[in-house]
Amino acid sequence: MKFLIVIVGPTAVGKTSLCIDIARELDTEIISADSRQFFREMEVGTAKPSEEELNLVTHHFINSHSIHDKFNAGDFEREALKKIGELFQHQDCLIMTGGSGLYINAVTEGMADIPQVSLDIRVELNNRLANEGLNALAEELKILDPEYYEEVDLKNPQRITRALEVCIGTGKKYSELRKGNKKQRDFEVIKIGLDRPREELYARINERMDQMIAQGLFEEAKELYPYKEHYALQTVGYKEVFDFFEGLYDREEAVRLLKRNSRRYAKRQMTWFGKDLEIKWFHPDSFQDILRHIKTVMHHDV
Repeated sequence: MKFLIVIVGPTAVGKTSLCIDIARELDTEIISADSRQFFREMEVGTAKPSEEELNLVTHHFINSHSIHDKFNAGDFEREALKKIGELFQHQDCLIMTGGSGLYINAVTEGMADIPQVSLDIRVELNNRLANEGLNALAEELKILDPEYYEEVDLKNPQRITRALEVCIGTGKKYSELRKGNKKQRDFEVIKIGLDRPREELYARINERMDQMIAQGLFEEAKELYPYKEHYALQTVGYKEVFDFFEGLYDREEAVRLLKRNSRRYAKRQMTWFGKDLEIKWFHPDSFQDILRHIKTVMHHDV
């Protein structure tokens, strides 16, 4: 029996260090399912493991792609399953971790087969995005699919317009269609969630953002600014800085929004993961308890 140990949780909760400790204990490797850490040009703003941490344990899908590549959850499902199959030739267990619920689900359950909708709808929505702004589309999504509205990155125009075009084109909720039929995998999945008390988590998010700024987030964003329309950069941590560059607010307000939107993003991540009843929750400091749980499940299923 092969086991994929999936360790999820909100941004800044402490996934990286815990996963490295677990991987070293189990003598295995880590698959990153963080939808922003794939991209090598996005270094500071994505909180990738440090070079030292990457040297401790072999990681896959970190700096594996360019922001100029088309790489979505379906692509990740295909490439990650191929890599997992290769690694299971000489490993009995692997760790997959990240805060991107869609990418985690792509590997553990498969991507839903969502019907194609008329291109006219997409064109119309893009026109509305340009004329009315993202908030107007987000409010419509809130009416048509409140469940998806609660978990989507509200700063991401691609995800909002994609969900809207499906709702409008099919007359069904995007969140329902995405559930689809769960695909069978030839490995067992052990799901572990990491959580902290809200004040503790929010303090860590604020502190991490201060560190990112000190490490050169604004400078990195300046280099990436010419590519700001790329899908990979439509995300919290970069959009706020791009808006600052465009004079929408001053640097102090940009920092405030970076922290606020990161906290909101963490809240949406918890909303997503909170719906998965297969996840067993732990505080990130509970290393021995987490390890005991993993070994108990693996032993029980052998």
